[in-house]
Amino acid sequence: MGLLEGKQLEVLFRAPLGDPIAIDVSGYTLSLRKDEAAFITVNALSDN
Repeated sequence: MGLLEGKQLEVLFRAPLGDPIAIDVSGYTLSLRKDEAAFITVNALSDN
């Protein structure tokens, strides 16, 4: 499991101190540490 370019993701929650971060990717929950999440580049989707 992992992230591929072009996949949509949604941040589900962050721990109180910001580590870890849980994201939804294609229907599964992925937990990342802040230093791992720093490698992800995202583009926001508009609410059209």
